[in-house]
Amino acid sequence: MASHGARGRSGGRPTLEEVAARAGVGRGTVSRVINGSPRVSGATRAAVEAAVAELGYVPNTAARALAANRTDAIALVVPEPETRFFAEPYFSDMLKGVGAELSDTEMQLLLIFAGSDKERRRLAQYLAAHRVDGVLLVSVHADDPLPDLLAQLEIPAVISGPRSATEALASVDSDNYGGARSAVEHLLARGRREIAHITGRLDVYGAQRRVDGYRDALTEAGRTVDEQLVEPGDFTEEGGRRAMTALLARRPSLDAVFAGSDVTAAGARQVLREAGRRIPEDVALVGYDDSAIARHMDPPLTSVRQPIEEMGRSMIDLLLTEIADRRPAASRELERRHVVLATELVERTSS
Repeated sequence: MASHGARGRSGGRPTLEEVAARAGVGRGTVSRVINGSPRVSGATRAAVEAAVAELGYVPNTAARALAANRTDAIALVVPEPETRFFAEPYFSDMLKGVGAELSDTEMQLLLIFAGSDKERRRLAQYLAAHRVDGVLLVSVHADDPLPDLLAQLEIPAVISGPRSATEALASVDSDNYGGARSAVEHLLARGRREIAHITGRLDVYGAQRRVDGYRDALTEAGRTVDEQLVEPGDFTEEGGRRAMTALLARRPSLDAVFAGSDVTAAGARQVLREAGRRIPEDVALVGYDDSAIARHMDPPLTSVRQPIEEMGRSMIDLLLTEIADRRPAASRELERRHVVLATELVERTSS
């Protein structure tokens, strides 16, 4: 008789065959119980679970993944330079949400940067070898070929923010349009008359939607949209400085700025201060993200809060569903899920 405990007859780790012998069933039955198959009777399941507990059997997850053609790994792909990833709170908050949702699974998370052509070529080869079960794509631009590559390879994927209104991949986003509207409506309610907008990168669909929200809020308030008050930015601090400099040169009488991100607002604030403009007395300032930057700015920054950690958790939830659904990609296209999470304007003293 095999001894009780965590060691099998061979003196090493207990094997599947030893569990089967102890339970008085076949090896295949033990495998079905361990993998959660419903095609096992209650009495048989109980016998197998008792044998597993008595022997201290630990399933070989690597072998199980190989048998199921699985890697138990997910890639978080960021098609941006590493410097931007570590400089902007958006990415760290997203990573926090992804990690929290994965913590209760056996999946490993790989962080992959693909900001250069060389990194993209390497990533394409890596994905073509099917070394991950699924991919999370963060900060994708409209002309990025990565989503199409994933579709071609039939690798389950979820994108953070769709590339367009007709996005083919499952996606998670915040309500960029509604968030921008709330920012502009807030500034209008404060009596501001010349409200400028520093956009995000306009090859990002979310930035386009924020511009739409800005324009519609002004139009519905009976204001004419002045294109001289709209300046392209790129979500960076330096981009905020450049855009603010250009706006002040064109419209020195502006009395409010809605920035595409908190980081951009920080750059705009610096230029306003250097120009002798007081915030909010002379120029009200509103950002987007409600990051730590907003809370610690002087004066504290009014900002549109998007639930970035929740977005990360939702992306994992969608991706695990995609991975579990083994049907051909073509049969799932009409069922692609697009999750849009609500935003909230957090008022502080900058406006």
